[in-house]
Amino acid sequence: MQTGGRRGPEIWLRGPVDDGPRAGTPAAPGRVSSIPASPRRFSWVATHGGAGVTTLTAVYGGQDCGRDWPGPQDPPSVLFVARTHAAGLASVLRAVEMFRRGAAPTGLDLDAVVLVADAPGRLPRELAAYVKAIESVIDVYRVPWVPAWRLGDPSGEPPRETEALVRLTGADRLPR
Repeated sequence: MQTGGRRGPEIWLRGPVDDGPRAGTPAAPGRVSSIPASPRRFSWVATHGGAGVTTLTAVYGGQDCGRDWPGPQDPPSVLFVARTHAAGLASVLRAVEMFRRGAAPTGLDLDAVVLVADAPGRLPRELAAYVKAIESVIDVYRVPWVPAWRLGDPSGEPPRETEALVRLTGADRLPR
C-alpha cells in the first residue's frame, strides 16, 4: 500500500466497448456478447493547411472537418492531423495545448494525433525529438510517405505501417 497521496496511472478505454448480455444471464445463457461492436467514427481536424485530412478521410473513413472544429452533427472524437515538417509539428503542439487548456468546444474528445510524412525517408534528428515530445502527451499514429497519394490517388489499401490506425478507425471494415 502506498502512502503520501500518490496514486497509480489512470487507465483509459478507447474505442467501442460492448456492454451487451453476459454469459449466464437470461438474455444470453451461453454467450459472452451477442452484439458486435461497431467502429468508432472520428472527425479529422487539420492543424495547418495541407495536412492531408481529405486524403486520410478517403482512406480511413470519418468526417473531414478541414481546419474547423467538428460541428454538432459531426463525430465528437477528434483526430488532429499534421505533417512532419517543423511548422506542422509546432502547429499540432499548439492545438493539443489548446485542448489541454479547455479552449476547444465543449463535448469534443481529443483521441490522438496523426502525423503524415512530409517527405520520404527518416525524419531529421531535430524533428524526431519534436515527435517524441508530442508522443509524451498523447497517442500518435504515423503515416508514411505514399507516392500515389501525392498524385491524388487514395485508392488501394492503407499502408501496412498504419495497421494500428486502421484498427482505431475501423478502416479494415470500410467498403473498397
